[in-house]
Amino acid sequence: MIAKILSSLLIVLIIILQFNIWYGDNGKQKINSLQMTIEQQQKHNQRLNLQNQELKREIYLLRNKPELLEEKAREQLGLIKKDEIFYRVIPSEIE
Repeated sequence: MIAKILSSLLIVLIIILQFNIWYGDNGKQKINSLQMTIEQQQKHNQRLNLQNQELKREIYLLRNKPELLEEKAREQLGLIKKDEIFYRVIPSEIE
């Protein structure tokens, strides 16, 4: 009789522990969710690292290649040197 009660309690205890392993606060589902979040963050970090490398390359080129710096200033800031004439061509509308 006592053996049946102990074995029943042991089975209930095992069921409770298994439930906590799979569905508890720190269970398998939570771990899988956190692993997916970590993977997504690592991919995002890789993209940011590539972007940082490209920006560092651009900074290096702008610091060491004056002609590139001048080109960027002309394109983005409208740099015009002394004694240069600026022409803007406005396309006509075709109806």
